[in-house]
This record gives sequence, structure tokens and C-alpha cells, in this order.
Amino acid sequence: MTSARVLIIEDSASLALGYAAQLEDAGHEVSLCETLAEARRSLLADAYDVVLLDLQLPDGDGLTIFDALGEAAGNPGVIVVTADGSLNRAISAMRLGAYDFLVKPVSGTRLITTVAAAALQGGGTTETVAREEPAKENTDTFHGFIGKSPQMKAVYRTIESVADSKATVFVTGESGTGKEVTAEAIHSESKRRTGPFVAINCGAIPENLLESELFGHVKGAFTGAVENRIGAAKAADGGTLFLDEICEMDLKLQVKLLRFLQTGMIQRVGSSAAEPVNVRIVCATNRDPEREVAEGRFREDLYYRLNVIPIWLPALRERGEDIALIAGSLLTRIANEEGRKIAGFSKASETYLTQHSWPGNVRELQNALRRAVITGTGKQVDLIGAPRGAPRVAMVQAPSVAPVPIESGITPEIATSVPASFDFAEMTLDQVERLAIEQAISRTSGNIVQAAKSLGVSPSTIYRKLERWSD
Repeated sequence: MTSARVLIIEDSASLALGYAAQLEDAGHEVSLCETLAEARRSLLADAYDVVLLDLQLPDGDGLTIFDALGEAAGNPGVIVVTADGSLNRAISAMRLGAYDFLVKPVSGTRLITTVAAAALQGGGTTETVAREEPAKENTDTFHGFIGKSPQMKAVYRTIESVADSKATVFVTGESGTGKEVTAEAIHSESKRRTGPFVAINCGAIPENLLESELFGHVKGAFTGAVENRIGAAKAADGGTLFLDEICEMDLKLQVKLLRFLQTGMIQRVGSSAAEPVNVRIVCATNRDPEREVAEGRFREDLYYRLNVIPIWLPALRERGEDIALIAGSLLTRIANEEGRKIAGFSKASETYLTQHSWPGNVRELQNALRRAVITGTGKQVDLIGAPRGAPRVAMVQAPSVAPVPIESGITPEIATSVPASFDFAEMTLDQVERLAIEQAISRTSGNIVQAAKSLGVSPSTIYRKLERWSD
């Protein structure tokens, strides 16, 4: 663990000395201040990595210390220590730029891991930064990612720097940009890599079952609970729990998730006993979380608890030469899976790859390439960009095709979305179903909920099929 310089601003001598002892045992250098005036002088005189801040101080409101940070010698991360009744003020501190907040009484483990994470995320002193390992610069790949654009190198560096922290990570970005890949990369880079990685999609599970899926249940807790279930949180004990589409979670369950994050304890549905769980939380959403908070669909205190380490993923259209690298790698894999010999892209396709906006990002690119491989006849892949909407695949005209019967498994709505010249003769029913689903996803720019609605199925059906096809 990297050593950090920590300034504790706390007027209670017993609490300050307790925090100091635990941090010094962990290898950190600690200084103490009892008042805002002392703290301001210390911040001007010395560079600190972390400030541990109490909000109730003898000479004023602890929040006013943020006014002095602009002139501080270093660029410290601020951790607010607050009581339950002051959570609103702790959230105000997060808006001012605080790294995280801790609720009294603070456990030693929570204190040490939060300070370590804040030291890594903040600017840090010269000595601290010099000891950080550089990101892997000379490679086109990184834990499942393909690309070497400056935007992605910044993402790789963030993943490397925060991997060993226990601080929660909030991944945002458009659908199809690789949020689950990010979570897996954080797990693989961390010391928890030998533990389990458990992913749960909060948008693909009915609200009445999500609590059970997340925290588990005991036999007989509700209709259908025929046996005990440990839940995703317990299954990830010692490893990483990835909560995808976190903004889809019901407000009532958000309260329980917040409690879990604060205490590290879970309670199964139907049980009165609490169980400790040691997991690293990574969550993700393709929505704007701040807008969800503003419109009352996501709890503000939960958002600031989760958004300790934010990672934003750039859209594919913003990644320059990465598009060609990703397309080439995907084409090779898909051609092997489909048993096709493909020499590469046509010149027109190479131009199209860089000019299309790819609203569905990597997922749309993958779907377009798979359609091209399945339906194409030449040795080169030809993608024809439609004036609007998703890319279409160049087809070879068939002499004639009979109308698609309803009993074939394709609804009239799906049938009308397939080109009239398309020949299903060489395709299995599974391939036809896959093509229909991928077209629906492309038409809706990667929005699974809208794609499911257009096909008359539930989103969970599409998620299950996509998961099966990715295996």
C-alpha cells in the first residue's frame, strides 16, 4: 500500500488520536489539527495527500475548508467524517469536491481503505506519484479492451491505479462501450483476482426478485422460495460484485443497498440474521446518474456513496483508429465462429467504419459484422451505410423468395424488417432469431428495452440470449 500524508482535522482528541494510530499502523504519515485556523495554516505550509475532515469544529463549519484548498500546497482528497444526522451536509461536501464520507463510528478497515483510495485518486505528492506504476503503453489490448487511443489509455491508467482499493467504482458511458469489460478489468488487476467476479443486471431482473437475487433468501421466505439462496453479494465474498444498470433499481431496494455499503452486512429475505460480506463494488449505467438523482429516481446519498471513483467510457465514434483495430479483431473471431474464410474489408467498408457514428457502439459494430459474415458471399466484407439508422449488409439478389410463413417463428413485424431479397434457406431457426434480435437492437441504437418492446418479448429474454451467444 502506498504511504500517504494525512491531515486530520478533528477537535475530539480521543477520536483524532484513534484515527492517527490506525493510519500510522498502516504506514501513513499523520498530522493533527483541532481548528479550521490551524488547518488552513497547515494546508498552506505542507502538501498532503488526504484530509480527514470533521464538520463540527470549534471555530466554524468544516465545509469552509474547501475555500482554502485552492491555495493549498498539495491537491489532497477530502474525506468527511459525519454522524448519521449530518448526511445531508456530507452530501453537500461531496458536491464541493469531497472524495468520500464516512459515518461515525468509523471502522478501522473502512478508514484505512478509504484513505488509501483517496490518496490514489487525488493529485498526491511528488513522492507518491513517482511510485505509481505506468499504464501499459505499448499494446493494443488491455484486459478485454482493444484500442490505444488517448481516451482509452486514460481509462487503463485509472483501472490500474484504483484496482487494489476497496472504494466503489461508478462506470458510465453509452450502451455498448464496455462497462462490464471495465469491471472485469478492475477485478483482474486487483488482489481480489483469485476471488469470484459476480455480475448482476439490475434492469434484467423483475423488481420483486431483485432483492433476493442480490442478497439471497431463506427457504419459505416467499412463494417459490423452495430452498436457501445465498445471493450475488454473498457469492462474490472475497471478490468483486458488479451491479450493471444500477439506475434501474427500485428506490426501496436502493435504501437496502446503501445500508449494505455502509455496514458491509447483508440480510437475506426472510431472515433476521445479518451476515458480513467482503466485496468490492463496481456499478454501471448508460443513463445520466445526476439527472436520475435530480428527477427523484435515484437516491442522492446512494449516488455519492457509489460515485467514489468515477470512470467514463468514451463512445466508439470518439476513439479514432481504435475503430479499425476493434473491427479487425471482431471480424477474425466472428469469421472463425461462423466457419467463413474472410480476407478483410472492402475499401468502401474501411471508409464506412470511420464515417459511421456507431450509436450502438461496439455492440452495434459486432452485430453489423456478424450479419455481414453470415449473409455475405465474397472473401471481403461489404458494409453499406444507410442514409439514416443502422448499417445494412450488402446482399446478393436471390431469384425469388416465398413469403415467410407465421409458423416459421418470425412475426410479420420481424419479417418486414428483413430485406425482400434475403434467403433463409441456408440458415437455422436460431440464426434467423439471432438476426432478428440484432436488427432490433441496431434499430434502437442498442436500447435493449426498446428492442424487446418492438419484438414483443421481455428485456430479460434478449439479455439471456445475448449472454448465451457470447459464450
